Amino acid sequence: MRRVVPPLVVLVLVFGAWTFFSYVVLPPRRRFLLPPVDEVVRVGFLDPDNRAELLAGLGLTSRVAGMGLLISVVLGVGLAVVMAQSRWLERAVYPYVVVLQTIPVLALVPLFGFWFGFGFPSRVLVCVLLSLFPLVANTLFGIRSVPRAQHQLFDLHGAGRWARLWKLQLPAALPALFTGLRIAAGGSVIGAVVGDFFFRQGEPGLGVLIDNYRSQLASAQMFAAVVLASGLGIAVFLVFGALARWVVGRWHESADG
Repeated sequence: MRRVVPPLVVLVLVFGAWTFFSYVVLPPRRRFLLPPVDEVVRVGFLDPDNRAELLAGLGLTSRVAGMGLLISVVLGVGLAVVMAQSRWLERAVYPYVVVLQTIPVLALVPLFGFWFGFGFPSRVLVCVLLSLFPLVANTLFGIRSVPRAQHQLFDLHGAGRWARLWKLQLPAALPALFTGLRIAAGGSVIGAVVGDFFFRQGEPGLGVLIDNYRSQLASAQMFAAVVLASGLGIAVFLVFGALARWVVGRWHESADG
């Protein structure tokens, strides 16, 4: 109850404020700026045609975000492990990983379209761009954070580099890795929606639908699409949070509660 009740109270307050501004503050002719909650639910989710369109867009956005996150996990964890084995490689590569994080995404998105087309691959690449850095940074931090005393214990037993990596460094890096996963999962969903705004070929995702509803002044459908995009990000975050508690919650305090 202590976990469930506080978020529910905040949710009720937000919905109450939303309804108050929609029905009381805004005049009827300007109510499209903030459609009431019941209208968003009725038009966006209860109407069969709108619901089918939104669910189809959610499916495409989920596939793009999932594929981008999977590629980011493989590249990010692999790159962090390689850099952890060689200081000179870390000094050579890590600055460029930071550069990828600092470049504005919207500046690179049109280039991806020119290079790789305006379909599914470019959308996935935007997700990778947004979710790669948290995985590299957190995994490398976790591997580097192993206490010196534990390294000395492995030295006493004559452990090799790969035994040390597999039995000491990677298990110790799991809490930081899962933190990076949760950050990267949200970034991947954002990348999928942002990519939709620019790459409009193929099936429409939630980003395309949001832009279409904006141009049509269909604010109820637009709010419903935004709620679905937000719900997707929250769901992915909760999944990785539960996975982190299952994997490291028994022995590491970071996953407690």
